Amino acid sequence: MQRALLPQRLPAYAAAWAPLHRQPTAGARTGGGLLGRLAARGLIRASEASVPSRPLPFLQRRDDDARPLLRPAAAVASGGEGIGRARGQRRRPRFLCLHGFRTSAEIMRTQVLGRWPADVTARLDLVFADAPFPAEGRSDVEGIFDPPYYEWFQFVGEDYLKCRNLDRCLSYVEELMAREGPFDGLMGFSQGAGLSAVLAGLQEQGLALTGVAKVRYVIAIAGPKLRSPAAASRAFDGKIKCPSLHFIGDNDFVKVHSEELVEAFADPLVIHHPCGHTVPRLDEKGLQVMLSYLDKIERDLSDHEYIDDPDIMNSEALHMHAS
Repeated sequence: MQRALLPQRLPAYAAAWAPLHRQPTAGARTGGGLLGRLAARGLIRASEASVPSRPLPFLQRRDDDARPLLRPAAAVASGGEGIGRARGQRRRPRFLCLHGFRTSAEIMRTQVLGRWPADVTARLDLVFADAPFPAEGRSDVEGIFDPPYYEWFQFVGEDYLKCRNLDRCLSYVEELMAREGPFDGLMGFSQGAGLSAVLAGLQEQGLALTGVAKVRYVIAIAGPKLRSPAAASRAFDGKIKCPSLHFIGDNDFVKVHSEELVEAFADPLVIHHPCGHTVPRLDEKGLQVMLSYLDKIERDLSDHEYIDDPDIMNSEALHMHAS
């Protein structure tokens, strides 16, 4: 028996993309969204907090022959991934994976599972999600990976550091995490990596993801440090505290900006590789760094869940009383 991670599907006659006309999940899109909260705190002008009232699309819920929005990396046995457990037992850390600019959940899934060894992927519960916006232009992976392609927000300018529609993207991700979570961390490639860092930083300041579990870990693959708009820059006012792992390619066109992103975290690990803007294969040194990061996550989760699990604490208390 397997635990399904897929959302409920629409009837077969429903359109692939439909306006989002339901009430937001508790904690999502409250207070006028992220920009509204920034304006309320006097961090940006009120005029900057207004965004067009164009609805986000539904999550993809199509027929069985179509690609779902969420794709688990592997089938998970029912009952094997419980939050509470006895001390010494470990569950796989659960990551929401955010793909690159004008690609898709399926493309990132293929990249990660096709290039990383089972020593790594078997220790992670990876869930891949499509971005909310269909690609507004040509994808660099055309001819390599099949469409459709999506983007988390739209870049402004040729340096890929400024963006628009970030506020609506954050609301989308928060609702997704509230409905499909909890997640222990975020893993992103390229645009998804920059977004993962912004989400973690804003959440630590109480400016985003206020209705979902804390993002405890971030894995950023070829991720630049976003500088605009004000919402993104606010994410980096202080060092982001959650442990992070960064992949930086020697020939990546965003290498300098990926190095800037490393500096934005208080506890980073870095894997350098000789490739360009890609999900790299892991050489022996990179594999050891990756496994060390996973060891740390598993220890943290084991200790955290042992302390927070009332059944375990009550059991030990009764044992101590009896003895």
